[in-house]
Amino acid sequence: MKSIANFLFETGMLQKTPRSGFQFLGSGSESVAEHVLRTIFIGYALCKMDPQVDEARVLKLCLIHDLPETRTGDMNYVNKKYVAVNEKKAVRELAETLFFGEEIQGAINEFNEKKTRESLIARDADQIALILQLKEYGDLGNKYSKEWIDFAMKRLCTDTAKKLASAITETDSSEWWFEEKGEWWVNANNNG
Repeated sequence: MKSIANFLFETGMLQKTPRSGFQFLGSGSESVAEHVLRTIFIGYALCKMDPQVDEARVLKLCLIHDLPETRTGDMNYVNKKYVAVNEKKAVRELAETLFFGEEIQGAINEFNEKKTRESLIARDADQIALILQLKEYGDLGNKYSKEWIDFAMKRLCTDTAKKLASAITETDSSEWWFEEKGEWWVNANNNG
């Protein structure tokens, strides 16, 4: 039980680990945990659009894909030009403490190898999480977000993800809550 307790404390580090790329974008911030949560929901939605995939596997890959960052931190593209991260060592040392460690190791390997349909969808979910964040910052005036979105779009693997990402770039990020700009916004009447 102690090893599981330690694992759960370790996963808490994802809440405290910032996604480091936003320092280059010039606006925004997000923890790895926040990114993982959105990635899971995106993976879920992508599975609903592709019912032939194993939804449980996709969700597991989305959940676990950034787990090594509890030990390595989040390395953005500039960092990766200069710093070599030993993710395999981080995963191995994490996994060897848990009776289900091989499962975690297998999920991370599957995600990184990009050989299964489920791994491609999970990777797409990871990129769409970034695209959503960038679109939100672009809608608020960040002039660099469009260029970053263009690069993230090139990383997408599946046609479904490409179509979803296209819809995201064409949708105002506030539309879901602000599209009915009418009487309700004047009187704040919640009797609906």
